[in-house]
Amino acid sequence: MSDAPQREPLKPWQWPEETWRGIVNRGRAGRSLKPAHWPGGARCAVALSFDADHETIPLRDADESPMRISQGQYGSRVAIPRIRRMLDRHGVRASFFYPAVSALLHPEEVRALADEGHEIGIHSWIHEANTTVPPEAERELNLRAADTLEKISGRRPVGMRTASWDFSTATLDIIRELGLLYDSSLMADDEPYELMDRGEATGIVELPPEWIRDDAVYFNMLRFAALRPYTPPSAVEEIFRAEFDGAYEEDGLFLLTMHPHVIGHRSRLPLLDRLVAYMKSKPGVWFGTHEQVARWCAEQATPPLR
Repeated sequence: MSDAPQREPLKPWQWPEETWRGIVNRGRAGRSLKPAHWPGGARCAVALSFDADHETIPLRDADESPMRISQGQYGSRVAIPRIRRMLDRHGVRASFFYPAVSALLHPEEVRALADEGHEIGIHSWIHEANTTVPPEAERELNLRAADTLEKISGRRPVGMRTASWDFSTATLDIIRELGLLYDSSLMADDEPYELMDRGEATGIVELPPEWIRDDAVYFNMLRFAALRPYTPPSAVEEIFRAEFDGAYEEDGLFLLTMHPHVIGHRSRLPLLDRLVAYMKSKPGVWFGTHEQVARWCAEQATPPLR
């Protein structure tokens, strides 16, 4: 073994320009894909999505507590049927992103959603955080997840949302290898844009989410930490409505991320019901799945996505 002293990694303030530029250029926002108009001449698009994590959050954490597992089970047992009924009543189709383990635990649920015209998208294997697993493991897990969802739903997924929006330096390479139409994990804009990979246009549509437009940040609860659902549903409804109003004024996209085990409770789902009714009452609002939004943006792009 060499006795030469080991050189410590450079601190960020010591990085040469090529280092920090290289970091910034991974998964960077390219040209805007906001279309001149939405299908049917609509001025605003609404894309509702549900991350069906179910039991995978405690499983990811190696937490075998029946109490934690039961909280996840609520999402499938109670919340999904409520959500399906509400969406059907409004005639709205949504995107459901599944960790593959959730789909394996609840295959009938996935098939029923797909049969009703809802989209099934990739959301990891067991809700693992991509930055905590080696790149080769991340690749294998996502390829296996895509195969699993295809087998259960009957259709190959065309989009991904990384678990917890955790996007590693290898994630974009995996998305490209899978040949996906879109990703919905990055937050560089309010409107759809094309993903760039180290200066190269990828032809992949990014449908940007945001923590503001996510139910979990307002309603999460962790018993042994300070995390508590301090925000009342009425305040969350006000925030979501304001975000929609902004998208409507700008002729843009309103993308909302929810979780069945979070939004599906008796005091919370009514806020989504009222929000959907409010959005439907506005002239020129089109509801689409994430796939439909991404395909429209890709088709309307000038020059077209390759």
